Amino acid sequence: MREQFIIRPDNNYSGLDEYIDSIGAEKAMIVLDRFAPALKIYPHLKKLKAQTVEFTDFSPNPDYDSVKKGTQIFLSEKCGCIIAIGGGSSMDVAKCIKLFAVLEQDRELLEQPLKDSAIPLIAMPTTAGSGSEATRYAVIYRRGEKQSVTHESCIPDAVIFDPSVLETLPLYQKKSCMLDALCHGIESMWSVNSDDESREYSKSVILTIMENYKAYISGDETASEKMLEAANKAGKAINITQTTAGHAMSYKLTKLYNIAHGHAAALCLYGLLDFTADHIEKCVDKRGVAYFESVLSDIARCMGCTSIKQTSERFYQLLNELELFTPERFSNADIETLSRTVNTTRLKNNPIALTTRDIEGIYRKILCSEENI
Repeated sequence: MREQFIIRPDNNYSGLDEYIDSIGAEKAMIVLDRFAPALKIYPHLKKLKAQTVEFTDFSPNPDYDSVKKGTQIFLSEKCGCIIAIGGGSSMDVAKCIKLFAVLEQDRELLEQPLKDSAIPLIAMPTTAGSGSEATRYAVIYRRGEKQSVTHESCIPDAVIFDPSVLETLPLYQKKSCMLDALCHGIESMWSVNSDDESREYSKSVILTIMENYKAYISGDETASEKMLEAANKAGKAINITQTTAGHAMSYKLTKLYNIAHGHAAALCLYGLLDFTADHIEKCVDKRGVAYFESVLSDIARCMGCTSIKQTSERFYQLLNELELFTPERFSNADIETLSRTVNTTRLKNNPIALTTRDIEGIYRKILCSEENI
């Protein structure tokens, strides 16, 4: 993966001005979510040497029409670069505008082959979690249907790391986003698509989060900066490997019980770690069981453990410590629904073969635990 240029908030974000000047952009489109005006960077955006055009007309689940409108504004205003500030929605909108800007505007944009637009994209994540600022993936909705947009060139060229954006995040969001990054690190580490580069990212992610999560939760600025960097590396890892069964199992859990994505992903990964510890013989990674066992040992070491079984127990303790509990309301019908709606495509990346019955058993372990995590 190409190296991203890192911009720090030093000297009133002067690095952002310098970067925009270096790419020769005279006007920038700034894609902002509704929380952006409260950020410390916001007043400085008004003082950039380049002219700016703000685009805020999109929802948390951005739709195609909003993205098309943003693309038309980008083109009509003759912008030279895009700055995305916010969570995943801002990133998705900005990535799509970058890709769509070089397509034929009088045709259906989603039906045209994507290509590199060479439009510089700068991203400023306002949570330490998804790592969207480092991936080639975006999601928008067309007539209520989820549309995945993927192209290597929509990975942002530069990233602004500003730990102050994490100061006012609700505690639950800080915890769940952090766990999303941790799940990305572990899932990428054991993915059948992993390689040397992705594993190095993953190791760094797991070690950084486990070493800094307490300080981060308590509001330490240095730890917050490390969390932003860990989430970015988690995004880089997932950009190579994609997610595995933990994420595939988490989406319906999020909707069914109205819990955050990272919370749901962590619950599922706990169940998978426990299942994997008892079923290593079900390994489907072409590199073999011995290789897979070495990966599990690496994950355990990064988590401060000596075995994958102990890692599962440590993960359980972490969820308890963070007070991220299992939903109290569940039924057999819920478990059947959850098992039936798992995205099987993501299961192909998983290193352990999972049957529907296995998945159902993992959900039962998550939801029916006597200790009620």
